[in-house]
Amino acid sequence: MHLRLCSFPEEGVMKTKFITVFCVVSLLLIAGAATAEPRIKGEPVDYKAGGVTMKGYLAYDENVKGKRPGVLVVHEWWGHNEYARKRARMLAELGYTALAVDMYGEGKTATHPDDAAKFATETAKNFPVAKKRFEAAMKFLKKQKTVDPKRIGAIGYCFGGGVVLNMAAGGRGPEGRGEFSWQSRLVQAGKARNDQGKDPRI
Repeated sequence: MHLRLCSFPEEGVMKTKFITVFCVVSLLLIAGAATAEPRIKGEPVDYKAGGVTMKGYLAYDENVKGKRPGVLVVHEWWGHNEYARKRARMLAELGYTALAVDMYGEGKTATHPDDAAKFATETAKNFPVAKKRFEAAMKFLKKQKTVDPKRIGAIGYCFGGGVVLNMAAGGRGPEGRGEFSWQSRLVQAGKARNDQGKDPRI
């Protein structure tokens, strides 16, 4: 009597089965990777602040389901330009809905430092107007269908960092926020002073 403990397929058949399984697994991995790829939608948007039309830019990942945190992106002293929009798209790739805001109104931008300084100074000297524009942007962002209105943050670059810091100091900023700034001055009287009684540079 001969006992046959196990049976192995011929080498050629085994190779064929292995190749088939490998191909199926590879296709599933490729399909999964394709699904995970972000599909960023960026679009110009308008909102109002004090009767002035503000030109913003909204970016989010269409492949992310449900509501997610929202982030306000405040531009440099050049105004709402492509750099601010690029940063909004980068945040969207990380899973946020980002709004690149307009602090000057009507999408006004500068290409020369003299003009940029003029725009930034005018905004800094008129804090109530700046506050209305920031709050209008935050209100607009909170209303977006992809945004959880209880999870709002803000970042800014140079001039924009100063804006975010001032809004935080005045209690008008979002509860969760991040600030990026250099050479920005706090403009709210009495809110922040150093030991010499001067406004600190950030």
